[in-house]
Amino acid sequence: MAFPVPDIPAQRARMEGAALAMRELDSGREVSYRQLDEQTGKAAAVLASLGVQAGDRVAILCRNRIDFFVFLFACARVAAILVPLDWRMPASESRLLVDDCDAGWLICGEEDRECARQVAGTKRRIIDLDDAGPQGYPALSSNVTPVAGTQRNAEDTWYLLYTSGTTGRPKAVIQTFGMAIANYVNISQGMGLRSSDTTLCFLPLFHSAGINLVTLPVLILGGRVLLTPGFDAARTLSLLEAGELDAFFAVPAAYQALSLEPGFDTAELSKTRSWGCGGAAMPDALLNEYASHGAVVLNGMGMTETGPTVFLMDPQRAAEKIGSVGRPQVLAEVRLVGPDGQDVAPGEAGELWFSGPGVTPGYYNNPEATAAAFADGGWLRSGDQARCDADGYYTIVGRMKDMYISGGENVYPAEVEHHLCEHPDILEAAVIGIPDSKWGEVGCAFLLPRPGHEIPPHEALQAYLRERVAPYKVPKAWQIVEDYPRTAAGKIQKHLLNPPN
Repeated sequence: MAFPVPDIPAQRARMEGAALAMRELDSGREVSYRQLDEQTGKAAAVLASLGVQAGDRVAILCRNRIDFFVFLFACARVAAILVPLDWRMPASESRLLVDDCDAGWLICGEEDRECARQVAGTKRRIIDLDDAGPQGYPALSSNVTPVAGTQRNAEDTWYLLYTSGTTGRPKAVIQTFGMAIANYVNISQGMGLRSSDTTLCFLPLFHSAGINLVTLPVLILGGRVLLTPGFDAARTLSLLEAGELDAFFAVPAAYQALSLEPGFDTAELSKTRSWGCGGAAMPDALLNEYASHGAVVLNGMGMTETGPTVFLMDPQRAAEKIGSVGRPQVLAEVRLVGPDGQDVAPGEAGELWFSGPGVTPGYYNNPEATAAAFADGGWLRSGDQARCDADGYYTIVGRMKDMYISGGENVYPAEVEHHLCEHPDILEAAVIGIPDSKWGEVGCAFLLPRPGHEIPPHEALQAYLRERVAPYKVPKAWQIVEDYPRTAAGKIQKHLLNPPN
């Protein structure tokens, strides 16, 4: 759908220029909306002076800081496309991505300067945010005429996000201006965001959650964003207890870490009004633990390809529908589809298909992957299995690729993992299917113990599960881990788990 999208910093500067927009908690640096608009204009002017034109790709490699959003908005002003890079990646991997999208410029901070040089080589111009020399960004931006804000078409590409690679080589997911607006509507309604809200941006900005859950929506609303370069459980708990945050969005791994922080047992969390969780399923036991501290955490679900918000639980029925990701938000359409491409019967599991203005038009410069991702009618195949109850609430069963067949029966690991995580000695669990000569496939459970606890013997765990699930769902192999390979959103990368011999 084509419609004009206004320049966010320019509009907010006009409406409430003196209001605080962003503050970096480590450095103390802060900007009002008027200053954010001015700095965006200067950054756009620098990009233009370096030859960046409409449609050009500009990569960025930095931690959470105000400058990331300055350049996100600056790329919009010159119609360039920002490409955030994962600072955890080695230079060799990042180089593959910038080659894939043919980025000609690379913005970096001092923490990632050396990696940026290796990625850039001799082909790309580096824009160093912290270089005090004549070629550094401070000097380049000191004497330019700011570029004024301008509207963009909703269908235009704003930035690219490379998929986290849980199932293979990353692909560049196109993020349009219209997708940003759709996500703003969906998550703002779902979490009840307000223009007076303060939120914390700690999730990495090379991931959709870091940008969109809920930093960009809060900036669109005119609220305040506090930034930290990464997750600090002690600091976060202090902010929450002090009532410094009105809206808080995190992934289950962060919620888990907070719950293990000294002082959590006596923490009162009711001063924070709105809580959201996504990226992976949050265990029911953990949801209940937060509820006992006055925090009703709303489970949600979406994809990088959906901008990301599709589902979010509503607080009124969160306790009653624990484990559900809620209902589709207002600008999202959903189907549950069987292998035959037809909608499944009520109550049955099916693959989630998505449609609506929050859905990506495809993968950048990858028509084959785009064609494979979409069904007839423009429906995006998610690869996730879900069920819908009689009230319209959805529960994620698991990834289709995670499902395995044991003795002719479908096994969805998410169900087994759910029950394992209820065990008092288990902090987290991941189950995969492995080959078996008798049953075809059987389960293999990778278990992370709670601090100070030991995982019980396998026989005891099998007996525990047999009281809760059918025998064919009980894993036959077990392995204790110190942690899991994870994506930036905290998802376990199951394809990197190595079962015992």
